Amino acid sequence: MNLSTLSSVKKVLFSLEVFPPKKDTSVNVIYNTLLGLRGLPVDFISVTYGAGGSQTQKSKTCEIASLIRSNYHIEPVSHLTCVGATKADIAAALDALQENGVENILALRGDLTPQMQLTEDFQHAVDLIRFIKEYAPSMNLLGACYPEGHPECDTLEEDILHLKEKVDCGVGHLITQLFFDNSCFYTFLNKARQKGIEVPIEAGIMPIVNKNQIERIVSMCGSSVPHKLATIISRYSDNPAALRDAGIFYATEQIMDLLENDVDGIHLYTMNNVEVSQRISSSIETIIAAKNAIQ
Repeated sequence: MNLSTLSSVKKVLFSLEVFPPKKDTSVNVIYNTLLGLRGLPVDFISVTYGAGGSQTQKSKTCEIASLIRSNYHIEPVSHLTCVGATKADIAAALDALQENGVENILALRGDLTPQMQLTEDFQHAVDLIRFIKEYAPSMNLLGACYPEGHPECDTLEEDILHLKEKVDCGVGHLITQLFFDNSCFYTFLNKARQKGIEVPIEAGIMPIVNKNQIERIVSMCGSSVPHKLATIISRYSDNPAALRDAGIFYATEQIMDLLENDVDGIHLYTMNNVEVSQRISSSIETIIAAKNAIQ
């Protein structure tokens, strides 16, 4: 199902992100994760594009997206990155996704690494978006956005101009990078709407459940850490169970505030953690259902 159809009939979407098993991890891990997520009231599950970067790992994205659709009857969204890729690479990936009935793609540039650099074919996510619209026009495209600005952009305003270009080229749904300060999201949302970006924007939320997670996440995406969250991490850093519970509570509070302010959707970065996903889902399920029931 094309997600543009879904977002036209639901006021608030709820979605999850999972990732393929890493190279040294058993494939059963993702199957167990999906079994644990089965039955949660989600509108779609997105699958990141091959942890590790190899073609074998990337092919697992298509395999898992197909499994989500055929076995669990949940709409999948496949991530597709263009860093290190040629047009032939992307065409092959699109062919595989279409053959497996995957209709929705989150089109991303991808992270630059010493092993993965840009090619002449694709310099930015918008280049990938244009190529997909030309090669596979029936695909529904989602895009990423950054409430605190992309790390490579000088200003949030500049980043939003690039975002508007992606929307103008065919992206019909946006998912934010994770953030911990809702005020940053509201500022970003207002600026985006002022620039004429009217597509649904889902808020990306990641519960912090261990002390190593926050350092890795902040260094990777540059999200700011509010004083309240920093205090939680400091206070419970030596008590894993307490930190997990406090992190879930903080994320749930974030989500409740977003729902009260009529967010288009919540996208939960699960880190393949079934327990965390189940607990947050159970806390917000009736609230989302109530909002969607109001016509």
